[in-house]
Amino acid sequence: MTTYTICIFTENTIGLLNRITIIFTRRRINIESLTVSETERKGVSRFTIVIKHESREEVEKLVRQIRKIVEVLAVFGYLNDEIVFNEIALFKVSTGLGSKPLDVETINQQYKAWVVYWGLDYVIIEKTGNDTEIFEFFNYIKRHEILEFVRSGRVAVGKTEKGLVEYLPEADWAYYM
Repeated sequence: MTTYTICIFTENTIGLLNRITIIFTRRRINIESLTVSETERKGVSRFTIVIKHESREEVEKLVRQIRKIVEVLAVFGYLNDEIVFNEIALFKVSTGLGSKPLDVETINQQYKAWVVYWGLDYVIIEKTGNDTEIFEFFNYIKRHEILEFVRSGRVAVGKTEKGLVEYLPEADWAYYM
């Protein structure tokens, strides 16, 4: 199976997420990761959806179907080598009495992860990277008691020279201040 990242630029409209995900459901395509955020333009949202599929043709049909939604301004499908992408993971790790001491130097230098909160009985460690890097760190840190683990969806930017502005319809888009 091939991993595809689909980036969708839309007007910020109530109910749009539901209409987009229904297209995946009807085609029986599982969404591996979904991130929605504002862009640098006021009123424009960006959906970043990761799927795995065997057929490039089916993914292209999916992209064409998404383009038909009125509020969709632009849609792009990417392979992993066509984008720069990252995820963020947070690990809540026990540091109570009797716990193995954390080697913060190894965590920082070898795994490029950072303690972002230090409580009395636990720490919260932030790790950014691709899913392989995050799970390598997971395998390292699991010898300590992991109280919680959460991972974000993928955020991605295409490696093309053009930015969002070139793909949006002509309009007076306002920037966020």
